[in-house]
Amino acid sequence: MRLGIDIGGTKTAAVAIGADGELSDQVRMPTGFGADEVVATALRTVERMTELAGVAPGAFTSIGIGIPGAVDSSTGRVTHAVNLGLEGLDLGPRLADRLGVDVRVENDVKAAALGAHHLLGIADGLRTHSMAYLNLGTGLAAGIVLDGKLLRGGHGVAGEIGHIPVDPAGEPCGCGQRGCLETLASGWAIARDWPTTGRHPARDLFDAATAGDSRAVDVRERFLTGVAAAVRLLVLTTDVDDVVIGGGLAALGGELLGGTHRILNGWAESSAFLASLDLAARVQVIPPGFPAAAVGAALVGGHRWPKS
Repeated sequence: MRLGIDIGGTKTAAVAIGADGELSDQVRMPTGFGADEVVATALRTVERMTELAGVAPGAFTSIGIGIPGAVDSSTGRVTHAVNLGLEGLDLGPRLADRLGVDVRVENDVKAAALGAHHLLGIADGLRTHSMAYLNLGTGLAAGIVLDGKLLRGGHGVAGEIGHIPVDPAGEPCGCGQRGCLETLASGWAIARDWPTTGRHPARDLFDAATAGDSRAVDVRERFLTGVAAAVRLLVLTTDVDDVVIGGGLAALGGELLGGTHRILNGWAESSAFLASLDLAARVQVIPPGFPAAAVGAALVGGHRWPKS
């Protein structure tokens, strides 16, 4: 049995995967802030999972962690996970020492790509098709799976499409560039363009647009155009079979999918080249609560990356 843990900025989710690849027990709990609390959260999660499964920690053949930030998967070190208060944590080694089990660590979006590929592969009978997981949350990033394997790139930044500039005259990006894709299609882009006191700015935006607010319609269309541009970029650079949209903004569901399809189909009407790619047919949105990152973390835990 393998254990996968997705450590997020506010909550941690975990799943156990049996030898047959099917999901077993699942756990959710709050995430602590700071290095010691993140480690403590992971240990509590393992403890809770062993209670549910009725096994000792050593019964897990491996433990995988998906976590935001820059991750060196060969060493298990996490840096620049600002929302967790981490600037340098040897998470893998610290957990392995405490648990006596091999622990692997991966960036959460890349882990989610593996998890979505696994779960959707079970659903449609495909295990080796290519897929890009487009994570729409506070920021924007992607994980890419080709021939069943995660594409990491030479320096681990494959899929960081949110920081590809698409508008030289656009808004400043937190990365120091201007007009990045993330400045168009992300949670913080919506919060910037549609300030609200509500807990869910994206939901407020889409509701206002549906009600006929012309400014809301403009902001929504800017966002959807950015999402469609991300899909187009992923297909043109990797030619994946599917682009799966996940992350917090995937909760917009059919409105997000329908709007993205509408824009992609509009582009296809004026471009025979894009029409031949049938971009809209490649896009789907995963439902809220889909444990992609935790499942992917479990798969990461069962695989040793080659040393660089």
